Amino acid sequence: MENFEYKTLFTDAKGILGGKVDKNTFQNELNQLGSQGWELVSTVAAAQSYGSTRWIISTFKRRIK
Repeated sequence: MENFEYKTLFTDAKGILGGKVDKNTFQNELNQLGSQGWELVSTVAAAQSYGSTRWIISTFKRRIK
């Protein structure tokens, strides 16, 4: 049986009404976690109001050695 640990990354969607994510910063965060052995499982947008995105929530997993 394999054991995993999990990590959640909250990326701020900046702006007065949300919805703006710096794609280079986001990619750098994903690449950094990938280099540490974390595998991206899912990414969802969390709404603030009126359908605007407030957070990008990414969930990662990696095997416990």
